[in-house]
Order: sequence, then structure tokens, then C-alpha cells
Amino acid sequence: MSDSTQKIPTREKVGYAMSDIATNFFFQSMILYQTRFYTDTVGLSAVAVGTMFLVLRLADAVFDPAVGAFADRTRTRWGSFRPWILWTAVPFGVIFWLVYVTPDVGPAGKLIYAYLTYTLVMMLYSANNTPYSALMGVMTGDASERSSLASYRFVGALVGQFIIQALPLPLVVKFGGGDSARGWAITMAIFGALIIVLNLITFASTRERVQSPPGDRHPLSDDLKDVLTCRPWLVMFVLTLLVFTMLVVRGSSSNYFFAYYLDQQQVRAFLGTVGLAGLGGEATGWKAMLDGLGLLVKPDSSNAAAVGLSLFFVVGSLVQIAGIILSKPLADRFGKKAVFLAGVTVTTAATLAVFAVGPTSVGLLFWLGVLWAVGWGPTVPLLWVMIADVADYSEWKTSRRATGFMYAGILFALKAGLSLGGALSAWIIDAYGYVPNVAQTGHALLGIRLGASVYPAIALGLVIVCLAVYPIGKAAGLRIQDELTARRKGFQAAVTP
Repeated sequence: MSDSTQKIPTREKVGYAMSDIATNFFFQSMILYQTRFYTDTVGLSAVAVGTMFLVLRLADAVFDPAVGAFADRTRTRWGSFRPWILWTAVPFGVIFWLVYVTPDVGPAGKLIYAYLTYTLVMMLYSANNTPYSALMGVMTGDASERSSLASYRFVGALVGQFIIQALPLPLVVKFGGGDSARGWAITMAIFGALIIVLNLITFASTRERVQSPPGDRHPLSDDLKDVLTCRPWLVMFVLTLLVFTMLVVRGSSSNYFFAYYLDQQQVRAFLGTVGLAGLGGEATGWKAMLDGLGLLVKPDSSNAAAVGLSLFFVVGSLVQIAGIILSKPLADRFGKKAVFLAGVTVTTAATLAVFAVGPTSVGLLFWLGVLWAVGWGPTVPLLWVMIADVADYSEWKTSRRATGFMYAGILFALKAGLSLGGALSAWIIDAYGYVPNVAQTGHALLGIRLGASVYPAIALGLVIVCLAVYPIGKAAGLRIQDELTARRKGFQAAVTP
């Protein structure tokens, strides 16, 4: 069986997914918690936080393509991309934990520490996740198998998302005992250790099959030219930037939305309907387990926002898992572009509708979260599979393959989206008059509502425009795959004695 059509064993697909569980411990915490951690726990101003996110993104601009270029040119007995997962596992986990440590060094010292640790964790994320993402493109050349592999990967991603959305806020309250800095440090030490273990599992359980064309030793300038003249890649770059900007603005604003906008007694009442409200006294049975994880609302509702937000995102994650499982058969039938476009359209409508949610309409907010996940779930694996398709498109056009460099550019857009989204989410609440840890004014609450609805919906609308001009539909993708398969068989025949 040729490399281009080789099937991937299920155990290898599961092993590949482990690293994306780890990635989502980092990624989702950046989306959901980091802005509020810096403003409410560390004590940095929203303007300083937003500026830090944007400045460090610009400073880190050259690192993603550099990693991609080095990974493409790495040659070891383990392959080109797997070694990077091994080399970065330990430092990535350790620095991730240090991001959530609050040193007692005064306001200026805390800001310097935040700049240092945030820079390091983003660099390590690039060094780990660029080769990891590119690995999918060389584990198999079969488009259907890639879709299957992506489905496993993003079920893993949602497992990580489920865990990181459900546990940190309640665990911070529980471990901190009123000291949120201590709670964050202990909680993220646990997740940092898991990042190390899960990356090592991925390294040990995967292999690389698709090789570069014979004699493909081209200069970095060719990679750069291929990327910047590749229309599908340019579209995916802008699309990725918009998607991750949207996710951060929505996720960060939702944190403030639950904490300051929603009526806390109504949140507690809603959680009581699903068995998450404590009645006082000592919990027993399954409620004792929930209480041990900090997932039971206290009678005074003091942790209602934390438990409510955790449940909100967990419900969305569970719905998304169904969408991810359906992503491959839907993409096989209708094409990746069509499925992505339909999903984003539903997601845009659900996001915009959140603006109509009142402070007591907790149930409506949850239903909109379910609708959001119905639309978003099938799209989650498709972005990364489409980038592998773009690498194929470039090889089809140029007879050169730069998988790592292609993914590095997209990861650059992802990180730019994380940072731009973080900056915008902080600047938005500051512009509307947000003050940490106090009741907010009506104008400040308006900013929080807009950040959770209208502003991310605008970004999603622009994603729809990008998909409309993306040139690789179902028919074109199959043509490229067939022609590359024939070309690779020709290469194998030429080098076989």
C-alpha cells in the first residue's frame, strides 16, 4: 500500500489526539481565563493587559515561520515533526504553569513577569503546536483518512476543552480558600503536568509516512514565495485570524458576562434545576464528588458565576463532540467548504442573539450556547484539514512541499487572533468603563454584552466572506488528491530498483 493511501491504525489516531488535549489546556485557558486572571487576580489594568497581548504578538511575529521552516528541514530517525513534540513537552508544561503564578513583586514587577512568561509560553506553543499540526499532513496522504484523523484530534481537543472549561474556576475557589492567586497556581500546576505527559504519549504513538518529493531541498525563499502567492493559503490565513479573534473576545467576555451581568440568584436557581445547587450542610453521594471538585453552588451563591460558566461551556463542548463526529461524513458528502460555511452561518446567528439575553434569562443563554455549538462543532476539524489541503494545492502547483511552513503561517494567524482577541476584549471593557471586582455601571455592562455577542458576530460575518472566495471545493480537492497520488507513485517507481 502506498504512503499516499495508507490507513492509520485507530490506536495511532487516539495517540495523535492526546497532544491536542494538552494544547487545549493552554489554548482554552488563554481564551477563557487569562484576561480576567490578569485584571482581577494579578491586578494589572485592562489597558496594560490588552497592550501586552498585542505588543508581544508583534515581537513574536518571526518565530512561527522560523519553527515551520526548521521543522520542514529537520531530519531524524523519528521524522521531521515528531521530535519537536518530544523536545518541547517539558518546558511547555512548566512555563504554562508559571504564567499563572503571581509573584509578590509589586505592580511593575508583576507586569514584567507577565510579559516574560507570556512571551515564553507563546514561543513554546509555536515550537510544539506547529510541528504537531503539520504532523497530520504527513501521517497520511489520503484526504478521507486526514478527515478521520482530524475528527479524532478534535474529539481529543474537546475532551481537553471539556476539562479546562469545567474544572479550573471551581478548583481555584476550592484550592485558593479565598486567595485566588494561590488557587490559580495550584490548579495550573496540575494541568501543566498533564501537558507534559500527554505530549510524550503523542510522540511515542505516531509515525510519519508522507515524504517530500525526491531532491526537494529548496531554499527558504521558495517556501516564502509559495506561501505568499498561494491564494487558498492567504484566504485561510485571514479566516484563521478572524476565527480565533472571535473565540477569544466571545470567551473572555462570557467570563465577565456571567460574573457581572447575569443575576446570580437566577444563575443559582437555574443550576438548581440540574442538581448543581447545594442546600447547606454536608453533601453526600455524587453531590459530594461535585462538591470536591468545586462544582456545587454554595447557598450564598458566591460561586454561582464560576459554576454557571463552567456548565455553559461544558454543555457546548458535549454538543460539539457530536458535530465533530459528523464532520467527516458531512465533508465527504458535501465538501469541507460547504460544511464550514453552513456551520459558521448558524454560529453567527446564535452569537448575535446573545445580545437579546436579559440578566434573568439564564435558560435562554444556555439554549443559545447549544445552538452555537451545533453550528460550530462540524467546523472544528475542518480548518486544519483544509490547511493540509492547501499544502497539497501548493505541492500540486509547484512540485515543492512545505507543510510545516504552511502550518506555521496559519499558526501565526492563530496566535495573532489570540493576542488581538485578548487585546480587544480588554480594550472593549476598559472603553466602556469596567472596574474589577465591583458592581458595574450600565455602560460597562453594555460593553460586556457587546463583547459576548455583536463584536464576535462581526468577525464571524467576515469569515463567511472568506469562505465565499476560498477556491478549493469538493471537486477541486479530489482532482488535486488524485493527481498528487499519481505523481507520488511515479516518484516511487523512479527510485525503486
